[in-house]
Amino acid sequence: MEVNLLNFLAIFTLIAALGYWQNRKNDYFHRKPIPSLATKPFIGSTGSLLLKKYSIFEYICTIYNKYAGAKVFGLMDFNQPVFVLRDPELIKQVAVKHFEHFIDRRPIFGRDSESPDQLFVKTLFSMSDQKWRNMRATLSPAFTGSKMRQMFELVVKCAENSVGFYRGEIGQQSGKQYEMKDVFARFATDVIATCAFGIQVDSSRERDNEFYRTGRDMMSFGRFSVLVRIFFCRVMPSVASALGIDIIDRKHNRYFSKLIKEAVKARETRGIVRPDMINLLMQARKGLLNHAGETEQREGFAVVEESEVGKGQATKTMTEPEMIAQCLIFFLAGFDTVSTCLTFLAYELTLNPEIQRKLYEEIVETHETLGGKSLTYDVLQKMKYMDMVVSESLRLWTPIPAVDRLCVKEYTLDDGQGLKFTIEKGTGVWIPLQAIHRDPKYYPNPEKFIPERFSEENRPNINLSTYMPFGVGPRACIGIRFALMEVKAIVYYMLREFSFNRTHQTQVPLKLVKEFSGLTPERGVHVELRSRGK
Repeated sequence: MEVNLLNFLAIFTLIAALGYWQNRKNDYFHRKPIPSLATKPFIGSTGSLLLKKYSIFEYICTIYNKYAGAKVFGLMDFNQPVFVLRDPELIKQVAVKHFEHFIDRRPIFGRDSESPDQLFVKTLFSMSDQKWRNMRATLSPAFTGSKMRQMFELVVKCAENSVGFYRGEIGQQSGKQYEMKDVFARFATDVIATCAFGIQVDSSRERDNEFYRTGRDMMSFGRFSVLVRIFFCRVMPSVASALGIDIIDRKHNRYFSKLIKEAVKARETRGIVRPDMINLLMQARKGLLNHAGETEQREGFAVVEESEVGKGQATKTMTEPEMIAQCLIFFLAGFDTVSTCLTFLAYELTLNPEIQRKLYEEIVETHETLGGKSLTYDVLQKMKYMDMVVSESLRLWTPIPAVDRLCVKEYTLDDGQGLKFTIEKGTGVWIPLQAIHRDPKYYPNPEKFIPERFSEENRPNINLSTYMPFGVGPRACIGIRFALMEVKAIVYYMLREFSFNRTHQTQVPLKLVKEFSGLTPERGVHVELRSRGK
């Protein structure tokens, strides 16, 4: 009896201690002059998202609109306080002007360690402080316009091969229905395989090839085992690091590590030089890349100019695991972000045939000026309506709906109009990109697809702090040019060959899967590819 009582008391004490530790900060925002979302034990303010009552898109827009009159509000992400910035000027203060206070992302995917099986935490996305500075400066010269020109031919070959497959499948039929996420994920896989891993795959024809299958499995973030790892990395990052827990399966990490190591070894022993990312990373490891001689040009409205951090001089050599990790993040971004962007773009073109027609006319005109030659990177940049369409699609369907920052040293937020308070070190900040992009204050009739918002005449009216499809400030996505190049190239070749048409399976309005990992259509995006002239 006495033993049972002691056991009960021990368990009760443990639960009480865990409850106190988890909920000890729940009154944090009561001491701040800003509104905040209600919190619940253990899950904070994000319970409706975690319990899949909302898609990440819906959640961000819902909480943003709840405080329409506020410049900033608070929420609890599990037991961590997070400030959500609604005001463009405050966003600019935090993410650009006072970047030194918010240089890091929150360690929601774990912290860096020496374990060779932990690759995601070694990516540029996850690195912090000086490690991030060094890596950004090391990698930045690999993503300039001149480097994109060198790789563009590889992208074009993938686009032509992909279109050739669907042309052959449709044959003499007038058209055929496809799920566009699958179409574009396969194209994006082929591009990443050739540009980042130096291998040739044909995911349209070889539908279950090992590279595609491994990547698809790796991107299945809804699996229970992945959710458990993410939980450990978010709630107990130090424990996750000590145990070598990574959000990517160990077998997947080892698969991609082997590919990179074999490619590097083959190139070093045989003297192979190929205009791709592995070659650029090998040069970067040797300190041979820099921004000297680079002339920046506007390569799309969504492009963010590289900051002084990225243009600086790296002070540390990239290790082999770090190099492998960068190829891994290129794959993750290329497989999901690019294919997501293309899927929603296809959806909008399907629902807006007049816009599709105008874009097709520009494509035909561009094709005629090439005189039978392949599309080039510089010619692609001159396609103004193409950029308007892509820019508007990124506004309406932002692939990464929100970005975060970590306060690394105490900061006094002051809007100059009476709102003033302290953001303590270790506290998070959210920037709700998708909600800002759909705010009628900045974009009239925001739910409507209107490429003309980004015409040359209207661009000066857009506050750049309200348009951030690839993030904001020095930590904006480093691969913007690569992503836009890839998106525009496949749209050029696809629309030149096919029209996008609505079918009975095209879901209108589009509904999203209720999950926190990204923008995923509930029933896919089904579109009929109809051969031109048939």
